[in-house]
Amino acid sequence: MENILKAKTYYSGIPFAHDTYNAISKASDGKIYYILSSELIDQGGKLFVYDPVIDRPTLLGDLTAICGEANAGAVAQGKSHARFYEYQGKLYFSTHIGYYEMIDGMERLPVNMPEGVAPYPGGHILSYDLLNGEFADLCTAPNGEGVVAMNMDVKRGQVFAITWPTGLFLHYDVLTGRLLNLGPTAANGEAGTPGADFRTLCRSILVDGDGNAYFSTAEGTIYAYHTKQQKMEKLSVDLRLDYFGNYDYTRPGSMAFNWRKIFWYEPEQMAYGVHGNSGYLFRFDPKSPNIELVQRISSEASQRSGMFDQFSYGYLGFQLGPDGETIYYLTGSPIFEKGKRITGLSEIAKGGSKGKENLHLITYHIPSQTYQDHGAIYYENGERPSYVNAIAVGDDGAVYTLGRMLHEGTEIADLIKIPNPFSKDDK
Repeated sequence: MENILKAKTYYSGIPFAHDTYNAISKASDGKIYYILSSELIDQGGKLFVYDPVIDRPTLLGDLTAICGEANAGAVAQGKSHARFYEYQGKLYFSTHIGYYEMIDGMERLPVNMPEGVAPYPGGHILSYDLLNGEFADLCTAPNGEGVVAMNMDVKRGQVFAITWPTGLFLHYDVLTGRLLNLGPTAANGEAGTPGADFRTLCRSILVDGDGNAYFSTAEGTIYAYHTKQQKMEKLSVDLRLDYFGNYDYTRPGSMAFNWRKIFWYEPEQMAYGVHGNSGYLFRFDPKSPNIELVQRISSEASQRSGMFDQFSYGYLGFQLGPDGETIYYLTGSPIFEKGKRITGLSEIAKGGSKGKENLHLITYHIPSQTYQDHGAIYYENGERPSYVNAIAVGDDGAVYTLGRMLHEGTEIADLIKIPNPFSKDDK
């Protein structure tokens, strides 16, 4: 019989909270910081802190207000699409647009604005002081673009970001306050025309031990940004591997050959990443350079059925745990009724779930190469979490994420706490 993990849900008090990608992290104070997103034109995303000692979330602020735009009459700062990064007692994070205009069947930056509403001002890079609770607005992305990916060199105070929709690569120096725009990373990004210059943008930037940054493209190309020289380099290795699948990278609906999520693993001086759709774990050595497949870390049921991820972009809930050796991964799994797998849509026009699925927690211990599927996750009322694309692991081994749930008959997204998968008492 399949193992089941019972997850606890929290209501943070936001009745319109929508899907959040990446924006949850544990800080050095042991607390969990997260952002609930908004799709509304006039409501910003909300930043919260969850304290495991008192078992309760607390609202810290509204993203639009934190950016100094509460009275600007502009499209709100509806989302964050990045984790929190801690540097010298402060958390660094970024904002993204949550309100879109459907143009030719695709989500675009709004151009036909409602009367009296100014265009989106652009995503911000922000900091939050853990000691005194003060926010600082550091810089704004150019051309009214949001920030869809961000990482930070937390040793040297350097922030790297990719904007949406055109995919500009940004480098912000915390020490000098200087913002560099290195230009577009992938044709015309997600502002492009499908079948021509459209490219799905990388959602995860890698920072290595030397402070250099790396990102992938839909074609599978890997670029290195050498921070000291402030120069881009196209690497000789790529992600166009047969095991990842076949894609028309000029069309939306998948991450194509992009990696989905990646992080630096200091003990081996290498990166570990996961490819969305196929669910393959791989190692990336930027110095060789070389890509080496490790194994599929999809759920056991997904592997047995031979299916790709139901969430067409793959899953962002992929992170190294507090022991510094174990990968925690939240991924999908097929649902079976009367012995038959419930199938979803064959394809969709944007990133999302093709159909219903179970959520599974996977761990992979790097030194021992041990994969473990800890089973399906259900809420205490028997419902399934969905649209889960973020992860944080607490000091006690509890796993935190953000997903859809019903609150008073309305579907919202909010905080979820999954018990420590290695503690038998919590199951």
